[in-house]
Amino acid sequence: MSMKRVMIAAAGSNSGKTCISCALMAAYKEAGLNVSGAKCGPDYIDPMFHEIVLGIPSVNLDPYFSEKKELRSLTAAACRESDILIIEGVMGLYDGLGGVKTEASSYDLAVKTDTPIILVIDAKGVGITVIQIIRGILSADKKHLIKGIILNKVSKSYANIIAPLIKEQTGVAVCGTMPYDASFGIESRHLGLNLPHEVKDLKSKVAGAAGKIRDNSDLGMILKIASEAKEIKDGNKDIDIHNEDAVSKPVLAVARDEAFCFYYRENLRLFEKNGCRIEYFSPIRDEGLPEGCAGVLLGGGYPELYLQELSSNRKMKNAVRKAVSSGIPLLAECGGFMYLQNSIKLKDCGRKKMSGIFAGDCEMKDKLVRFGYIELTSKKNTAYIKRGEKIKAHEFHYFDCTDNGSSLIAMKPVTKRSYDCIKAEGNILCGFPHLYYPSCPELVSRFTEKMREYANE
Repeated sequence: MSMKRVMIAAAGSNSGKTCISCALMAAYKEAGLNVSGAKCGPDYIDPMFHEIVLGIPSVNLDPYFSEKKELRSLTAAACRESDILIIEGVMGLYDGLGGVKTEASSYDLAVKTDTPIILVIDAKGVGITVIQIIRGILSADKKHLIKGIILNKVSKSYANIIAPLIKEQTGVAVCGTMPYDASFGIESRHLGLNLPHEVKDLKSKVAGAAGKIRDNSDLGMILKIASEAKEIKDGNKDIDIHNEDAVSKPVLAVARDEAFCFYYRENLRLFEKNGCRIEYFSPIRDEGLPEGCAGVLLGGGYPELYLQELSSNRKMKNAVRKAVSSGIPLLAECGGFMYLQNSIKLKDCGRKKMSGIFAGDCEMKDKLVRFGYIELTSKKNTAYIKRGEKIKAHEFHYFDCTDNGSSLIAMKPVTKRSYDCIKAEGNILCGFPHLYYPSCPELVSRFTEKMREYANE
């Protein structure tokens, strides 16, 4: 079984990690290899780009959400499915919890999964100072995992001059160069990169980037670095998710379209492992929920960009209200939580009516309302999470609501600052936090049991 894997990391955000990761994925795929992708941390958007490039889902490997054993199991499973696994790092290599700890950083993940690192350096406008930048980053690499350098935004001719000096003074070889090309750029908005379907000519951009990385790098050297990764065992003892008659499985209706698209792969897999069958629907275009569904999951995304479409689809809003009034189990996170409210308002447009399950009103603020990892503790017994139980989550939103709920307490892992959040009423659990269900698998098992009860009523 192949265990080839490598992490693409950098000194900070906006260094070119996503572009180079996707370019390498495409280049190796074009060369005939089976390639898998992964993203360090809780990011939803970068894995979407990986999936567009590879045609298969990417996976989140998050050292805060998952213990070391689970991280290694997920990594091994991804390696098992491919000839090479390319893991895209997050932020700066050592940037972890609160920006002041290495815990939950890209480096933390690399250490826990014994993954070699290729360090991307944005060298535009930098001369031999780049050597000191590299030496500084290497000085904190106590496990000696950094095995290669890719110079971003420089010409191959200059790279040929500086590369021998980098090798001589740092001991690490330059294995690639990505010349600057403005056409490879992907615009961002308040939550990060634009979504793949919004990027004009994305496939041609990726093909161009793949050609650049292929022509200016030693793909053989990178593959050799990946092949030197230590073997790790796949300890995952998942039950067979196909062991039931599909007809007998309760159907979980998952909102998935341009407005709602933020889902962790492992969250959905956990529902499948608990015997659910997933059917997708669009709150923008569909007129109702999937026929016979016994549960609803409204994930995060960008509902604020599709307010008119969501507001004008009265048949869908009526279908959601009817399902809720009948007691259907429902989970909603961030954008999905906003859809359940009375209205959403942007600064430059009027207030638009949403489904009205709750009386709250959402409005965009001038700055981030919440950002970062949290651990949630239930203040009371609810349908899916009991008093005192904990679940890990992440928040990243510019919107706020007049009623964010108070059923759970959120605590920041570094500062220990806490605040109330989450509405848990009857068979509904919803709020701004994006939950990582495997950190509290009982939530999914209880939700699935409620779905079975609902389906049999």
